[in-house]
Amino acid sequence: MSRISLTVHPSDNVSTLLDFQTDEKTTRDGLVLKASIPFGHKVARHDIAQGHAVIKYGVAIGKATTTIQAGEHVHVHNCC
Repeated sequence: MSRISLTVHPSDNVSTLLDFQTDEKTTRDGLVLKASIPFGHKVARHDIAQGHAVIKYGVAIGKATTTIQAGEHVHVHNCC
């Protein structure tokens, strides 16, 4: 079974994971996860270059402090 993710706006470059199946590595829309990501946390939908905006709800919610690859966990370790 695949992970459930929510992408709110077409310009979002992150999705929020909405289940506890951390052993699953693919979302229902086909995004391959690079790590176990907890419920409620964000995953990069596309590569996000260092210094570029992290976009959720169609607005910038932070900036990538390092390059984030598609499928990677987006959290305080790589976003401010």
